[in-house]
Amino acid sequence: MVELRYGAGNIFNKDVHKIGIIALGSHLENHGPALPIDTDAKIAAYIAFQASLESGAKFLGIIYPAHEIEEINHGIHYTLNELAENIIKTLKSAKKYLNIEKVIIVNAHGGNIPLFQCLDKIEAEIPLDIVIINNTVIENEGPHGGSGEISMGKVLGILNEDELHNQSNIKVFGEVGLSEFKEARKKDPGIEEGAREIEDNGVYLDVSYGKQILNLAVNSVLLDVEKLLDY
Repeated sequence: MVELRYGAGNIFNKDVHKIGIIALGSHLENHGPALPIDTDAKIAAYIAFQASLESGAKFLGIIYPAHEIEEINHGIHYTLNELAENIIKTLKSAKKYLNIEKVIIVNAHGGNIPLFQCLDKIEAEIPLDIVIINNTVIENEGPHGGSGEISMGKVLGILNEDELHNQSNIKVFGEVGLSEFKEARKKDPGIEEGAREIEDNGVYLDVSYGKQILNLAVNSVLLDVEKLLDY
């Protein structure tokens, strides 16, 4: 057996090799005309990969399925149980082949937030020492398809600026701000607030804002890495 140099390279600590970072978003949902249907997946992948580069933790790739509440129908999503089972299968493979003991899931899709209900099951079935779900980008980006995602999309090179003037046309693109989903708006004050923001103010592009949101998210994941090193 070859002796691996776990302390080599630019890493926080050789123990980061026991930590995996995996992206979770959504690959198949509408984000208005200016952003692609896999916007959330690409944002999550960027944050997870950048954090792995800066820390030395293992980048584990991206989860394919995503979940959404039943009142919102703007894409193709799967049950919470199916999402959890896919994560378990993926992380079992990471543990087997990479000896991963701790995992950070970088989530960039609001519909996946209920996944926290499955953390005990995920940790028990693999088993892992600890699994963290990092929702920082969701907490700071604002409404679906709104200014935050538009601005991050510009930074990442996935924004079609020729369609930016149509992004606020919620009569045609009702998924922006989740404006068209009346039942979801009634049940969730946060969704209602985001929808009204788009209805009242539209969207704006601000590259500095986009960079700020992404940097905040990456730094939050790096902080999680440091916490896991101390665990």
